[in-house]
Amino acid sequence: MSDSNRHEASAGTLTDEPGESLSLAGNRNPWLVALVVSIATFMEVLDTSIANVSLRHIAGSLAASLDESTWVLTSYLVANAVVLPISGWLATVIGRKRFYMACVALFSVSSLLCGFAPSLNWLIVFRVLQGIGGGGLAPSEQSILADSFPPDKRGMAFALYGVAVVVAPAVGPTLGGWITDNYSWHWIFFINVPVGIISLGLSHWVLTEPPAETEHRHKLYREGFRVDYVGFGLVAVGLGCLQVVLDKGERDDWFGSHFIVTVSIISAVALVALVIWELSRDDPIVDLPLLADRGFLVSNLVMLAVGFILYSTTQLLPQLVQDVLGYTATYAGLVITPGGFAVMMLMPIIGLLLKKFQPRTLIAIGLLVEAYALFRMSGLNADVSFSDVMWCRVIQASGIAFLFVPVSTAAYIGLPPGKNNNASALVNLSRNLGGSVGISLVQTVLARRSQFHQTRMVEMLTPYDWQYQQALRDIQQVIGGSTSMSGGARAGLSMLYEMVAHQVTMLAYIDIFYLLACASLLMVPLTLLLRKAPPGMAPAH
Repeated sequence: MSDSNRHEASAGTLTDEPGESLSLAGNRNPWLVALVVSIATFMEVLDTSIANVSLRHIAGSLAASLDESTWVLTSYLVANAVVLPISGWLATVIGRKRFYMACVALFSVSSLLCGFAPSLNWLIVFRVLQGIGGGGLAPSEQSILADSFPPDKRGMAFALYGVAVVVAPAVGPTLGGWITDNYSWHWIFFINVPVGIISLGLSHWVLTEPPAETEHRHKLYREGFRVDYVGFGLVAVGLGCLQVVLDKGERDDWFGSHFIVTVSIISAVALVALVIWELSRDDPIVDLPLLADRGFLVSNLVMLAVGFILYSTTQLLPQLVQDVLGYTATYAGLVITPGGFAVMMLMPIIGLLLKKFQPRTLIAIGLLVEAYALFRMSGLNADVSFSDVMWCRVIQASGIAFLFVPVSTAAYIGLPPGKNNNASALVNLSRNLGGSVGISLVQTVLARRSQFHQTRMVEMLTPYDWQYQQALRDIQQVIGGSTSMSGGARAGLSMLYEMVAHQVTMLAYIDIFYLLACASLLMVPLTLLLRKAPPGMAPAH
């Protein structure tokens, strides 16, 4: 056996030798395994965005304010963030197949309970349970794929995984809006139940536990292991509070709110204590020493950027066309949906390209495509057409496709044996944190830049400016009002203010797209720090 094959065998991964390609997938075809585990992951990621457009309906139905109803989103994200980093440890201790099926079952049952929730408080409780169940699905799928496919086929496997993770946030708002408009908000939760039952049955039939994982778990039980309760508590408090800050910060005026200041301090103290505590333990619940690997650390940073760009633009574009162009929620969703189809078509192609090109080369191309698309978006104006916005999104989504699969592949290159569970937990945490930070930051920048542009534009709108006087007269002539300050003059001023607000909002969106484009360019040099490996092969140590 060659050195590279010997290394792969020792790492618990598959080799290209005949008869070994299905060893860790049991007697099932690994592509069947990939398809089955992608079903539940797609369902879970879809649920992170599908409820966004239904908040007003939920608030009205449950006699709550719109601000109170946002806890429906926050509670899910907090529970998700807490489970993600410890999902690798849980999968190792419980057994990956049992852990994955338990997550599917909990997610499905809690979805049913969400649909029947009699009050907002109960809905929030059930959303927490749903977030706990959903938090373990994506990391479990990624580690299952890493162990079920040999290194030269992982690119194609992660392409299927990428379709589930990247397309779902784009489809979510459109699907959620359609279901809410045509049925009721309860059905955005009920649709998870049959999908969960199907996923549970197929998972029981298809999935098997890798022999190396089973042996490692039995060894842990024989030698005895202690649950890191302190580490778990620090994860729950630190990441839970961080998610609350990111989700509620803009609504509560950030550090102008005593609540946000208090939660931020608690989060910072808990996260610092978590790092110190976990690095001092032999059996950490969060495998932070993995980040000492340069390639894995850079992969996580790029995945953080992927989540940042993906989730922020997925929220920004529908918001832009609704605020500036006056689109309905359905049409706003249709603007980003073609980008999801572009990703679906490109993912398999990029999986094949990984056999011929370095992951870091494709990542650099993806970042450059992102920069081009976002610079193009920064050139939009208030008269832009549906097709212009749609094509901008298609190009931008194509860049995400070039990023997601190579980053997922590069993250596993050179990892020590038996670390796939822990690695997938950290990679998915990076993606989710990037998304949360991205959404929070762009909303803050949007508000701040809108204020800035409004201040600058209003400076020129004085009764002594002839252009202002001419514009006001033209508006009054159009609406047929009088020239006095009552009646037509007030209507003219109102219309003039609406025009200013319209332009101010558009300028703020342009600023954000420009900043995101610059950030994408600045990420390109990071790709040089990724470990170089023969295309399609794991590197020899």
